[in-house]
Amino acid sequence: MNYVAKLLAQGERIAFVTRRHWISLFPTIIVDLAVAIVIIALSVGGFFLSPPFTLFGLLLLLAPAGHFLLRLTVWLNEQYVITNRRVMEVKGVVHKYVSDSSLEKVNDVVMEQSAAGRLLDYGNIRIITGSDVGVNAFRFIAHPIRFKVAMLDQKSSLSHSFARQATREDDTVVPEGVPEMMDRLQDLKERGVITDEEYEREIKQLLERME
Repeated sequence: MNYVAKLLAQGERIAFVTRRHWISLFPTIIVDLAVAIVIIALSVGGFFLSPPFTLFGLLLLLAPAGHFLLRLTVWLNEQYVITNRRVMEVKGVVHKYVSDSSLEKVNDVVMEQSAAGRLLDYGNIRIITGSDVGVNAFRFIAHPIRFKVAMLDQKSSLSHSFARQATREDDTVVPEGVPEMMDRLQDLKERGVITDEEYEREIKQLLERME
């Protein structure tokens, strides 16, 4: 979390943080456990190793144990963060990888949950944006419903903030600036930042203050 805090811009705050569900570690657990069982059986049982080589066989347990600890460390350092401005994917232990998408450019959020996912609270999230990347896919993410709701809430708040900024004035509207403000509202609507209803309401209020 300390590393994520360093990535925040001025005025940016964290709204929700999650990571991949522990179920994503299940294949690693199964493989490492199976390897450990085989090593113990061959070493203690003396299937092909006899003293003093039995101790050497037990030392081989460090391989699956070390592999699991490595995968666990990678898992702990992988986070999905929603702020009041963007969605961030942070990975890496020593070499860090950070990818983010502006909430302003998020067009849609697709969530997939299997029966097991609903039971254990995990799922897949696809974030469809208007950027060149197009789609950000987060697999086996924990608490996907809360993640999606938090993202939509922050996007809605950001949209309302942009709409208020587009029509904010000191006291009165300067007639010469009205066309520019209407063009800006039109641009916000076309980019999906504000809805049609918000666009109509802001235009109506703008025209009323001109009267």
